[in-house]
Amino acid sequence: MIRDYQAITKTWFEKGKQRVIPTYGKHEGVKLLGVLNYETGHVYCVEEQKYDAKVFLNFLKKVLDIYPTGRIVMILDNARIHHAKLLEPFLQEKKERLQLVFLPPYSPKLSIIEGLWGWLKKEIICNVFYASVKEIRAAVQSFISSINKVPELVLNRLCLRM
Repeated sequence: MIRDYQAITKTWFEKGKQRVIPTYGKHEGVKLLGVLNYETGHVYCVEEQKYDAKVFLNFLKKVLDIYPTGRIVMILDNARIHHAKLLEPFLQEKKERLQLVFLPPYSPKLSIIEGLWGWLKKEIICNVFYASVKEIRAAVQSFISSINKVPELVLNRLCLRM
C-alpha cells in the first residue's frame, strides 16, 4: 500500500529553512500487487481496491497470462490471502506451471519485491505532497512504466546476479 501519509522521510535542508510537506490526513492510498521477473527485470503491477483471496487468485491468473510459457516460482510473504483455501483448486490445477514459495515470517529483507516497493516510495512518495490519490496513482504508474523501459537497472538494483 502506497499511503498518502507516508510522505515524510529524512532529508537535507538549509539550516533554518526546514522543508514543510503538507498532508491532508485522509489515510488513503494505492493498493498494489506486483511481481518482479528475476530473469528479465520486468515488473508487472496492478492496483486493486482491496486485498482478499479472490483478488489474489485473479492476480495469479493474470500473471500466468502475462508469462504464458515456462514454470513460475513466486516468492511470497505469509499474508493470510496467500494461504487461502480458495486458491487450492487453482494451484493444484496449475502445479506444473506455478509454485508458491513462502518466506519465513518477518523476513521482508529476503523479498525482492519489497526492495521494489521501497524504491518506488523513495522515488515518488517521500517528501512529496500529492493533492489526491489520483495523483499518487499516476505517479506510481509512471514509475513502473519508466523502470520497465530499463530492465537492466531493475536487475542491477534489486536482483543478486552471479
